[in-house]
Amino acid sequence: MGERLKGKVAIVTGSGRGIGRAHALALAAEGAKVVVNDVGAERSGTGSSRDPADQVASEIRSRGGEAVANHDSVAEFDAARRIVQTAMDQYGRLDILVNNAGVFWHFLIHEMPEDAWDRVIGVHLKGSFDMCRHAAPIMMKQRYGRIINTTSSQWRNPEGRANYGAAKGGIVSLTWDLAFELRDYGITVNAVAPFANTRRGNAPQSTQAETLRRAGLSRKKPADEQGDERATPEFVSPIVVYLATDQAANVNGLVFRAGGGKIGLYSHPTEQATICRDWRKDGPWTMDDLEKLLPGTLLSGLTQAPFIPGKKSDGSG
Repeated sequence: MGERLKGKVAIVTGSGRGIGRAHALALAAEGAKVVVNDVGAERSGTGSSRDPADQVASEIRSRGGEAVANHDSVAEFDAARRIVQTAMDQYGRLDILVNNAGVFWHFLIHEMPEDAWDRVIGVHLKGSFDMCRHAAPIMMKQRYGRIINTTSSQWRNPEGRANYGAAKGGIVSLTWDLAFELRDYGITVNAVAPFANTRRGNAPQSTQAETLRRAGLSRKKPADEQGDERATPEFVSPIVVYLATDQAANVNGLVFRAGGGKIGLYSHPTEQATICRDWRKDGPWTMDDLEKLLPGTLLSGLTQAPFIPGKKSDGSG
């Protein structure tokens, strides 16, 4: 076992299976004591089982590490507090929080039931808030902490999952804000957008790709992520472990893409172009102004957001 995280205590939510499991094992392999949190739900968030978290904690211990299982839901504020308290009760501190728990229940917007929105936002976005809210005061008192959130490429590359994309976009904004708020306490907050072969990746194609095809929509993937084959989850975990170490003390507020042999770094959104006027003197823009100026300035050569696939520039489809 390594010692990069010796003496550190980590919580990994949603770590009973898939990417979270790989994170928990990788952190433990570097010496961290791990709270393995998982409710054991199905992909859609229904059901529960203690087995996934128990099995991963047992696996860590069988490899010579220290781990304890927790089965509370991150989507419930008081339950999230109990997850954090598990770390404090068992190990007396909390150094690393990996917010990985998630559910996947996808519909196009005109077919989406309210519960599908609430459940996905509740676990991904609210769950990340719940955990950060309870962990931050402990880390602030210690003046040390590493928070690693889990986002998705869909925060910037739409794929017909409005609830999931909105949740993951919210997590990026949460990451940036907490990186700002907590920077003077020795706490870093970063995010990772993983891609790997998981339960979600193995879902029947009819649940998403076929839905998009029926609706006449298509997805746009980066060139190095094309095709159906994906590497296993342990290819994502090295960047998570790195961000948890002291080597990453100055890495803060960044969003990484990780999977297979790839580690990428996203840029922060910036204004691409502007037009300005003296608002004190000239007042608000008029419609005549905008109709005259926008096509030749901000909208010059632009038919739609450049990352949205589908329509051709001539509007023919």
